[in-house]
Amino acid sequence: MTALEGLEPYLRRFVAESKASLEETYLLEAMRRFVPLLLRARADGRTIFFFGNGGSASTASHFVVDVGKATVRGDGKRFRCVALVDNVESLTAWANDTEYSRVFSEQLKGLAVAGDLAVGISGSGNSPNVLEAMRTARALGLATVGLTGMGGGKLKELVDVPLVVPSNNMQHIEDVHLFVCHFLTAYLRDEQPSIDR
Repeated sequence: MTALEGLEPYLRRFVAESKASLEETYLLEAMRRFVPLLLRARADGRTIFFFGNGGSASTASHFVVDVGKATVRGDGKRFRCVALVDNVESLTAWANDTEYSRVFSEQLKGLAVAGDLAVGISGSGNSPNVLEAMRTARALGLATVGLTGMGGGKLKELVDVPLVVPSNNMQHIEDVHLFVCHFLTAYLRDEQPSIDR
């Protein structure tokens, strides 16, 4: 048996699993609730805060550049986006001086105001710092969205809009989260929807 003999069946299985995780009705249902929150934030000049750990931190940053920049058309209103994962100085200061579970919540306390939007990303739905940030967001009067998987964990109960990928495979969960980022970017750019007043 050669080293690559199992490559093709593994690839086919991986693609099939990824495709299956995108074909559930949960995705459309979540988008129907998530998009109006984004549109309201843009219309009202509110800030959207994204955060997560590891691969989800990368996705949070990706959301900011795509939704914040790639949706710009003409002189229209823009999305105000902040990735709480990108301020390394604040992250390390809060982690060092208090505890890691507070690195996002303490930033929200200083930056967020009622009416803003918090988007937490956690593949397991149980990241302590994402959960703490969502508790803080709710206390401050923010709308909340949680991107997760593995049944949703504790995160799904703490947010207004839970998007729970029906998978226990972290790679598929993170793939769908990035798909959501790219879908929203394309939709908000190409369709230019607005909130009904």
